[in-house]
Amino acid sequence: MDNALRGEETSNYELEFRTKSDEIRYLLVNATTRRDAENKIVGVVGVAQDVTEAAKHDRAVAAMANELRQLVDTANAPIFGIDVYGNVNEWNNKTAEITGFTKEEAFNKSLVSTFIVPKLRDS
Repeated sequence: MDNALRGEETSNYELEFRTKSDEIRYLLVNATTRRDAENKIVGVVGVAQDVTEAAKHDRAVAAMANELRQLVDTANAPIFGIDVYGNVNEWNNKTAEITGFTKEEAFNKSLVSTFIVPKLRDS
């Protein structure tokens, strides 16, 4: 809103509004400067869309993804993954412990040519 009061139109930012019943609603807002006949700024008009349910859903998905990430990272079994090019894109703590390679050292390296012993690379 401050930007709009300075004459800078602002679009698609999220605001938290508190309702009379003390509930939080999330609004996606576009704010436009209001001007008088002499083009002086006299206020702001805000047009909003209630995105509360979508915001709650997004937060729930993010929380679930974080829980899954923690589960993978702390699993008592080695978990590793590769992308379509065969490069490491997942390397949990147990894999790091077993191999001695940190996640940072393993990421984007070819799983087969870097970590698999030569005699098994073609299998």
